Amino acid sequence: MTSTHTAGLLAWLREALAKYVVEPVAIYRPGVDQTYPFRAANEKDLQAKLAAGGHFLPLPKEPAALANIIEVAVADFLIRAIETVPNAVIVRGTERGYPDAEISGAAFGGGHHAIDIKVARRAKSRKQTDSRITLYTGNTYFRYPQLKWPGTFRPFQDYDSHLDVIALYTLNEETNGRVDDLQLVVQEPWRIASKQRSSTTREYLGAVTSIAALEAGKGEFETEAEFYTFWRKYPFKIGRVVQQQLDKALKSKQED
Repeated sequence: MTSTHTAGLLAWLREALAKYVVEPVAIYRPGVDQTYPFRAANEKDLQAKLAAGGHFLPLPKEPAALANIIEVAVADFLIRAIETVPNAVIVRGTERGYPDAEISGAAFGGGHHAIDIKVARRAKSRKQTDSRITLYTGNTYFRYPQLKWPGTFRPFQDYDSHLDVIALYTLNEETNGRVDDLQLVVQEPWRIASKQRSSTTREYLGAVTSIAALEAGKGEFETEAEFYTFWRKYPFKIGRVVQQQLDKALKSKQED
């Protein structure tokens, strides 16, 4: 069951992100022959003149590279948006850590809430994601929620809620911005979880691929408890590096 504070944050995120428009339009290239000063009547006119002057290069179309750009832009927007909310604080996470942002403060109950941003390209059918979204890393902070892992603010279990912002887009190779029909969906991860990993080589929990299911929060688990029971028992592999991190985290926990 979703708590009152989580429901309030969920509603705020959905309302705030409904106002988001795609901000990265191209890579700016300096040094092109241009006469200065020049005038622009508005944003659209400015972009047209920069493009005509040869200042724009297209964003990368490679999924991981483009996803990183979208993630950064959405996180920047959230940081700006929450500045207007009294008694709310947002802290940005590291690029490879969990979560992408942490929200706290009296405005949302005084606890800590993990916000992770996911990006997925629509498949040609537009009914599925092109690849399965990763929800969590299964063999570290998710498997051992009582420990503080590298790249995290605090142990996984210390969060009052975990929320995912999912950016769905259609690739357009003909435009500098590459992104068409961006849609932002906000859900609790367990509600969109599948019983499949998102990678055959990495220890990741995967989401459902149906876009309708992502929108509706209709994953493969009936309850949050069922989700955690299934995935906490999953036989994820623990490699040498993860084992070293685990040993260090356990030692630090014992010394507290």
